[in-house]
Amino acid sequence: MESGLRTPLLDLFRRGDVTRDVKLVAAQGALAPRAHEQLGLLVLLVGDEDPEIALTAEMTLHAIPRETLTAFLARSDAPTELIEFFRGRGIEPAETAAPSAEEPLIDTEPEPTRTEEEEEAEDTQSVTQRLAQMNVPQRLKRASKGTREERSILIRDPNKLIATAVLSSPKLTSAEVEAIAKMANVSEEILRIIAMNRSWIKNYNVVWSLTKNPKTPVQLSMNLLSRLAEKDLQKLSTDRNVPDILRITARKKIVLDK
Repeated sequence: MESGLRTPLLDLFRRGDVTRDVKLVAAQGALAPRAHEQLGLLVLLVGDEDPEIALTAEMTLHAIPRETLTAFLARSDAPTELIEFFRGRGIEPAETAAPSAEEPLIDTEPEPTRTEEEEEAEDTQSVTQRLAQMNVPQRLKRASKGTREERSILIRDPNKLIATAVLSSPKLTSAEVEAIAKMANVSEEILRIIAMNRSWIKNYNVVWSLTKNPKTPVQLSMNLLSRLAEKDLQKLSTDRNVPDILRITARKKIVLDK
């Protein structure tokens, strides 16, 4: 089934780049923290070839309060495919749209409340040790629902599904995206996702960080050059850590712009 929604996390599920246990967690509604991705995953998984996964997703859909679902479908950003999917089930959009889609439509696994003091008291080493003891579904939940410290560790997870889930977290801040864009120890795919996000690259610091990051795919860095201020082009033109073609192109652009 298609929902008309496109996100990096949903695309991984579409391609089949996920294990059965992860699918089952998503079918329970416990993976995606935002309404759009949660519903997109459930609609996708009701058509899964595994009967248990399909049935679990179906039961989760039925558990969503009707008023919550119809209000979401009334939103201007609800895809036509998604509306038609539920219309085929006799469910029409409500007259009044939901004001926000930042929360899941159904919270099948609420997060335990932790104070800021408790989160800050846990040092990086203990967080790393705790995450290392978790299986993939557990780390996925922490990637999307966890703390800033957990996200900073899991964005570097070798499992691309977990790293991608960090970028889907509604808790992710612009400052965190800037920090990730600077990292040379994240996968190229993560940097690509950031560069393709229109909202994130409106932030000049994100653009600059991606461009000078030697891990960013060269074609993406080249495309971002036109967004840089002259002072940063000057820095890039002498930066030996970036690919030669990028440094040379920055130098040429400085000359042409004068």
